[in-house]
Amino acid sequence: MVWSRVIMGVSLCLGVAACEEVAPAPFSFVEATIADVHQAITSGQMTCEQVVSGYVARIEAHDKSSGLNAITNINAYAINRARETDTSLRNGEQQGPLFCVPILVKDNFDTHDMPTTGGSIALKDSYPPDDAFMVRKLRAAGAIIVAKTNMAEWAFSPRQTVSSSNGTTANAYNLDRVPAGSSGGTASGIAASFAVAGMGTDTGNSIRGPSSHLALFGIRSTIGLTSRDGVIPLSFDWDIAGPMTRTVTDGAKLFNVVAGYDPADPFTELGKGKREADYTAFLDKDGLKGVRLGVLRALVDTDDADPQVIALFEKSLDDLRAAGAVIVDPFTVDNFNAHLNADVFCVRFRYDMGQYLKSLGENAPIKDVMEAYEAGQYSDYIKDGFEFFGSKPMNVHPEQGDPPCLDYPKHPARKAFKDDILKAMNDNNVDAVLYPSWTNPPAFIDKADEGYKGDNSQLVSPPSGLPAVTVPMGYSYGNLPAGLQILGAPYGEGNLIKYAYAYEQKTKHRKPPEQFAVE
Repeated sequence: MVWSRVIMGVSLCLGVAACEEVAPAPFSFVEATIADVHQAITSGQMTCEQVVSGYVARIEAHDKSSGLNAITNINAYAINRARETDTSLRNGEQQGPLFCVPILVKDNFDTHDMPTTGGSIALKDSYPPDDAFMVRKLRAAGAIIVAKTNMAEWAFSPRQTVSSSNGTTANAYNLDRVPAGSSGGTASGIAASFAVAGMGTDTGNSIRGPSSHLALFGIRSTIGLTSRDGVIPLSFDWDIAGPMTRTVTDGAKLFNVVAGYDPADPFTELGKGKREADYTAFLDKDGLKGVRLGVLRALVDTDDADPQVIALFEKSLDDLRAAGAVIVDPFTVDNFNAHLNADVFCVRFRYDMGQYLKSLGENAPIKDVMEAYEAGQYSDYIKDGFEFFGSKPMNVHPEQGDPPCLDYPKHPARKAFKDDILKAMNDNNVDAVLYPSWTNPPAFIDKADEGYKGDNSQLVSPPSGLPAVTVPMGYSYGNLPAGLQILGAPYGEGNLIKYAYAYEQKTKHRKPPEQFAVE
């Protein structure tokens, strides 16, 4: 008779040649997916407590000692929550779709059990009274928030991730390089396998830019499909929150949970009834066959584009063709340069922060974000940004300003940009639009400003309100990730997931950063 049991994640076998038949492969924390975690737990190979403890141990062993500095706070309640999950599993209770999935959350999502600082020392002890909408949805689905991640202070910088609350985050692939901003902590933390999946926010760049620099899948949804309630704002009519993951599959699984209507976010009235029933239904490895993809050459052949990154992009077009896509090259948009140069950004940070600080109640550490500026509670590098973003009155909505600045989708110039893109897609029978997420590799940390080049994520999706994803398209200079960006029609997230998944499965570009590819 052959006996086997699992102790601390290791299968022990008693009997001749038994291990050859029954021993599962050891659970690997590096690059583990949601499916890997669920398989390890349901097979008895690992407990939820062991999974969560393992990721906490990885953070403690590698984050600060390496100089990565992606993590701001480890959740003191995470392991207890894992134990509760184990008890629930033993009792045969039904589990949510993300049960025991360890998640990293950017430090601008409200979490009732951890401080939410927005990268500012002024909020270093701020415990919100409740969770952000997306955090609440993740927890209800069984996910476990393992830690919060560092971010560019107040989300001001797309260039780098530096905060007065936690310092500088490096790029997990090369510690001398930036992870971009502002969700660089989530990007580097997920790339280094400090959790299974993560959450970031994107005003202009900050999900897709860092995801591209860290070989991740990142999604910026259509404005109106997802809630920003409980997220520290930069500009409420541009901000988006969403997943950052190592695989498209895991991104779709998280998006399934967090997308949808929220009465606390008035913009989600726009997306009522427009979310798909199941975004994982779009995970089709043949999903590119017959799809027409337009190459936005205006964002490819630029004067400062890096030749190695552009070579990766051109190779991605060959790979897309090989997967069955029809490439429309070039794809042009009427008035494109005029749209890029239009002044369409409403400076509303101080007003939006005033609304957020009210949501903290009487325990809010400040009542007006400019109190932090007046007290000198900020990193030197954001001084000019603070003066710019905080320049408007706190108690005046931008639509009542002088001159007025209308919210999306009422803003005429933003609507015109969206309309011209959709007209070009319709005229050319194009299903989605392609361009590099960056045309340059990650900058050196000590030259973050002068090395900031080629950030395409700012230019089309945020002002137009259209959805876009980034997916790994390879590595320049040996180990510096680059991302392929795919822009779609309103509420076309399902199709974007389908195209990204088919490309991912065709190319398999994702690989872990060497320094963090150890158990």
